[in-house]
Order: sequence, then C-alpha cells, then structure tokens
Amino acid sequence: MVKVRLARAGSKKRPFYHLVVTDHQKARDSRCIEEIGHYDPSRPIAEAKVDYARLAYWKGVGAQLSETVAKVIRDHSKTQPSA
Repeated sequence: MVKVRLARAGSKKRPFYHLVVTDHQKARDSRCIEEIGHYDPSRPIAEAKVDYARLAYWKGVGAQLSETVAKVIRDHSKTQPSA
C-alpha cells in the first residue's frame, strides 16, 4: 500500500518535515517515491508547501493519507485563497 506521510528532517529539537509518497512498509526516513511538499511546525501553516495536483493524483491511484498529513493539508487549505 502506498501512503502519503511525513519524513523528518532538520536538527535535534528543530523538526522540519517533507510530505512524501512512499510504501507503507518502508522506514520513516528511507527512500521515497516522490516528495510533494514540506512543513515546518515552528512556522505558520500558511508557509507550508503542498503540491495539490500531485496529491490529487496519488489519492486517485489509491494512496492513503496519514492522520497527521490529513490534518496539515486540511489546515493549509483553509489558509489558501479560493480560486
């Protein structure tokens, strides 16, 4: 099963996360299929970057979102101007 989840980067006590598409059996920070954004919890959620076109593609082919990624995307989409 393919999942969209967070991969941790950054230094000790200063987390930074990449939104990645990966196989659910792989380790958290292992090689991913595709990186579709990034998220820094110490910054406002509006500064996160999410590629919604690629996210829609991966959801369309059956990828599951982790709970944390779903929350980040929900909060981020509220800050974006509607087009």
